[in-house]
Amino acid sequence: MAGHLSRHFLEALEARAQEAIAHWGLADARPELLKYRENAAFRVTLADGEPAALRLHRPGYHDVSALRSELQWMTALRDGGLAVPSAIAALDGRLLVHLDPTDEFAGQHADIVSWMQGTPLGESGASLVHGSERQVVLFHAVGAMMADMHNLADRWSMPSDFKRPAWDAEGLVGERPVWGRFWDCKGLSDEQRRDLDILRYRLRRMLDGLPRGELDYGLIHADLVRENVLVRDDGVAFIDFDDAGFGFRLFDIATALLKNRNEPHYEVIKRSLIAGYRSKRPLSDAALSALPIFMTLRCLTYIGWFAARPEVPGVETRLRRYANEALLLAQALPVPA
Repeated sequence: MAGHLSRHFLEALEARAQEAIAHWGLADARPELLKYRENAAFRVTLADGEPAALRLHRPGYHDVSALRSELQWMTALRDGGLAVPSAIAALDGRLLVHLDPTDEFAGQHADIVSWMQGTPLGESGASLVHGSERQVVLFHAVGAMMADMHNLADRWSMPSDFKRPAWDAEGLVGERPVWGRFWDCKGLSDEQRRDLDILRYRLRRMLDGLPRGELDYGLIHADLVRENVLVRDDGVAFIDFDDAGFGFRLFDIATALLKNRNEPHYEVIKRSLIAGYRSKRPLSDAALSALPIFMTLRCLTYIGWFAARPEVPGVETRLRRYANEALLLAQALPVPA
């Protein structure tokens, strides 16, 4: 995740991490960089010897209210019995610490959350290592925990100042989507731009035409990809709530399925996840019929995400690949009457 970073930047990043953990009384600890993506994430060892995760948040991605809200929801889920990280307070009691600008970094926030034991369900771009029988068990567990998360979200008394992004129609295919204007990205061909723009308007009409009573909407994780699902002896755990917000619950299901669609046992995966979800929360066949729409929408979001991060290796190739995949997925969408 960090192989593309220069040695100078890595050294600066490690120094920034040292600056952050001093607020938790860990000045002598040695942070270990785990990934540099949305945030810079480090493994650190707390004073009691337990591991934890330090996050240096990407400057400008979320403001302090949104970051605080993320931690509040994670805490509510943890209090509700779900296996998710929880915030660890700094010495002065703050859950978020502000780090002043330096020559290398803009001003940003840092936090430390509890370490979640487990092995990632899979890795993007690599086939699942689990056999088909194990996949049934794991994806049933993912679906059931996803439903538990949605149930807890609906019962939770949200703070009045709670603030998270909205993965609604505007946030997905409006003029300013959450992850950027996917139809208007540098690196796409003229043909791709044209076809994606047409698809955007088509999807907007389809979303607006869906029966309101069939669409379940509320707080969602929004990024339940393989890397963010940990396999444990007692089931599964969810990590990385950085993109959590308000959205269609089918968006969570689509996210968990999208990068598995080329697996040999994809139909098993899909059936198992949906069965797990339905074991804890209603999901009608009418609502599920809209899943192809959300699979396409989810694929489109990655185009804008990569376009906003030109430092990622192979970004132009990935942009074009996701554009082609989204247009391919769109072929399965219902034909307008």
